[in-house]
Amino acid sequence: MSADVTPATPATPSRVTDRPGDTSPFALGLLLRRAHWRAAAVMEESLRPLGIELRHFAVLIVLVDRGPTVQRDLAAATGSDKAAIMRIVDDLERRGLAVRKGVPGDRRVRAVEITPQGVELFDAAHVAAEPLAERLVAGLSPGESEKLSDLLTRIAHPSDGQA
Repeated sequence: MSADVTPATPATPSRVTDRPGDTSPFALGLLLRRAHWRAAAVMEESLRPLGIELRHFAVLIVLVDRGPTVQRDLAAATGSDKAAIMRIVDDLERRGLAVRKGVPGDRRVRAVEITPQGVELFDAAHVAAEPLAERLVAGLSPGESEKLSDLLTRIAHPSDGQA
């Protein structure tokens, strides 16, 4: 005698959203994207009075961190393409915030270097961003901002070298 067995119905896959509580495998990426949009909007707001955009500031960050950097490496470091990096560096040069200089031994390659005015603007941007950055994390409990930063750092820069 055999028991009637109803075949198992495959579980309905989770429909992806970026709403709180979503368990889809895409949820974390979507939440990170939404958080990025919000953080970028806040940072853009702080940069607007200084006359630059986040894309310009991203290049200044690399130049402050690495020193003179060839345009191809700036493109890779900022996730930009070659044409976009050229436009950004053109903008920075027009504002006196960066200069292109030849690279000894290769006349075709140009390194971009931040100027003293660029460093001044970089520092001013941090002062302008402070209250807005605080507003961004105002809903977090004490210590959560640091914990979030630590977690995001571990995701962005895995210690095991995984991309």
